Amino acid sequence: MIQMQSRLDVADNTGAKSVMCIKVLGGSKRRYAGIGDVIKVSIKEAAPRGRVK
Repeated sequence: MIQMQSRLDVADNTGAKSVMCIKVLGGSKRRYAGIGDVIKVSIKEAAPRGRVK
């Protein structure tokens, strides 16, 4: 389960390495996200000289 302030490793080629969950989308009282749910994140660590999309 993913909740606010959770740190996650990125598994794609966008240039981001580590992100932090800001918000779980899908309702005001929703606390946790699972597989396939949409979340809003902030990039905390990125590849050097890489463009983050």
